[in-house]
Amino acid sequence: MAIQGNEQPAVIQIDESLRLRKYDGVYEFALEWYQDENTVYLVDGKKASYTMERLRRMYEYLNNAGELYFIEVLEDTVYKPIGDVAFWQEDMPIVIGDRNYRGRKIGRKVISALIQRGKELGYDHLNVGEIYDWNEASRRCFERAGFRAYEKTDNGSRYLLRLK
Repeated sequence: MAIQGNEQPAVIQIDESLRLRKYDGVYEFALEWYQDENTVYLVDGKKASYTMERLRRMYEYLNNAGELYFIEVLEDTVYKPIGDVAFWQEDMPIVIGDRNYRGRKIGRKVISALIQRGKELGYDHLNVGEIYDWNEASRRCFERAGFRAYEKTDNGSRYLLRLK
């Protein structure tokens, strides 16, 4: 989905081995990420793994809400999807689905690239709808990128980054 009349880029190259690739409707490979109950707990606050239908509905929703990307890393000569991120001014849900790539500062690089995208689009701020209190890694990642909690929710907090 284009935002404010701006076309979503097919690829956002973050560094020599990390990129965001525009969602293209092919997502079956991602089911494995959302079968992991611990990952789903961090994302949804429930330990209920996804079905293919639930995954389809989620990606459809995110793609309609804003820009949806797969996070890809270069392995040998091929880009491999390891997670996903959606982006619009009011939220930025991100999942590093492949556990082997967690804790490598990939989330921080992705968030930084999307902050830059927000600036290019002329946004004066970016929000994160909610980060659960128990998702320590996500909270730290967004805070290191400059986001600050501004409102408490039942299970966590909403975050804001002023761009201007």
